[in-house]
Amino acid sequence: MSDFLSFSITYLPYLLQGALVTVEIAALSVIIGSLLGVLVGLGRVSHNRLFSQISRFYIWVIRGTPLLLQLLFIHFALPTINDALTFPPFVSATIALSMNAAAYIGEITRGAIQSIDKGQMEAARSLGMSYGMGMRRIIVPQAFRRMLPPLGNEFIALIKESSLVSTIALYELLRTGQQIISSTFRYIEVFILVGIIYLVLTTVMTYFVGIIEKKMGAYE
Repeated sequence: MSDFLSFSITYLPYLLQGALVTVEIAALSVIIGSLLGVLVGLGRVSHNRLFSQISRFYIWVIRGTPLLLQLLFIHFALPTINDALTFPPFVSATIALSMNAAAYIGEITRGAIQSIDKGQMEAARSLGMSYGMGMRRIIVPQAFRRMLPPLGNEFIALIKESSLVSTIALYELLRTGQQIISSTFRYIEVFILVGIIYLVLTTVMTYFVGIIEKKMGAYE
């Protein structure tokens, strides 16, 4: 036990530095992915057929292919098309995770909007609102409350999926752990510490999502 504590004291600061990179990637991906996801979701329910089909195709491609493949394609394949598409590992990771999250958040948005009774929009139109105004003022605010639980799950999943960026040599939490293992050969201790840090991150995210859900009256 004392040996584990000594090992933890020595290497925990390095793992926490990697965890900071993980948090930065996840936070940026959540923000960008949410913005893109809402647009994709609105596209899915749009009366504009072109916008709707583009959104449908995007979701089909992203959800139908592995995140790891998308990450490798952005980081390694795109530069072979044009040198201007060469990105640092951090940027590649953020783009891949954001695009992946956007597809799932788009479907969450679509489902939440379509779960609102159609009479709500009919009532808005009868009051003289345009379709866009009815969506902004009536439908989307109600849909947002219903989106919170699945959005929370998506954000938590994003933190864990960020471990895949270790494949492009980005020194986030898991990659840092792998480097420590390569120099110490202490597999059990490193994996336990990495697991604990991931648990802390996901627990904190779950806690804050729960607070937001209560404030928004998600379960009323």
